[in-house]
Amino acid sequence: MPSKLRYILGLLGIGAWSLSAGLGATTLPLQPASDLVGALRHVEARYEDTLIDIARSHQVGFEAIRNANPHLNTWIPGAGSKVLLPLQFVLPDAPRRDIIINLPEMRLYYFTSDGQQVLTYPVSIGRMDWNTPLGTLRITEKRENPTWTPPQSVRESYAAQGKTLPAVVPAGPDNPLGAFAMRLSRPSYLIHGTNWATGIGLRATHGCIRMDNDDIRTLYGHVSLGTAVRIINQPFKVGWQGDTLYLEAHPPLEEFRADHSLTPAVERVMAVVGETPAQVDWAQVRKVAQAATGVPSPIGHRREPSIATESTDASPAP
Repeated sequence: MPSKLRYILGLLGIGAWSLSAGLGATTLPLQPASDLVGALRHVEARYEDTLIDIARSHQVGFEAIRNANPHLNTWIPGAGSKVLLPLQFVLPDAPRRDIIINLPEMRLYYFTSDGQQVLTYPVSIGRMDWNTPLGTLRITEKRENPTWTPPQSVRESYAAQGKTLPAVVPAGPDNPLGAFAMRLSRPSYLIHGTNWATGIGLRATHGCIRMDNDDIRTLYGHVSLGTAVRIINQPFKVGWQGDTLYLEAHPPLEEFRADHSLTPAVERVMAVVGETPAQVDWAQVRKVAQAATGVPSPIGHRREPSIATESTDASPAP
């Protein structure tokens, strides 16, 4: 472990401390000097609302709205309750082109070819026993009104539950692929629509990327064959907006939870700050990482080179 990183972890007193931890596209302008897009919003719950109702009406996924509002009951938030809509995002640490899917936040980013905008959508991903693969893939096929040929493994999974799947599911309202599907270069995996509109923003698929039907209709119109699809695992995202440094933290995927710690967050902060004169509130880094609300939170700011203290310097001496 590098000495600077060990020093910061020592300041935090954590050592090997471990953490426990109608949808639609949001089209957002990209700013050359900013790593953040979008803005946080609040809405007032009505008597009849659940958090899931509010999420579907405001372009937010199931888990995302629950993580952002841990103090509210998912099913009865209560009339008049203020509900935070997590619609501000630190952009992932990946090339800002084509498609990026960050599994811990269950969100897809599509960067327009002119480099001016990003379209971002909540998605569902594979369950723990049907993981969505990491890596860079490509769109190899696009199909409207697709039929679905369930893999043998999926048919066996259904059979174990006493359910029978036909060899081919025809296009139509009962087809779980919805009206649009795009095959990836690992042929078993698709980006597709759904016949279960309330299931967006969950670990609920057999490994595919599931989208709201209106969302994939829009994305389908933008994407061409050969488009890169980068599937990443970044529970911690860090970036600058103006002179303020932000950390966005998400709960880890279950299969990575045993190895989840603050170390990657600290490493990411140090990488983003680099040689920039900055003060980082490491206690706030720990607080944001532990809370894992998915909401970008300030953790530091640029400073004049002459202003520094050992406890807050982003690059303390070992």
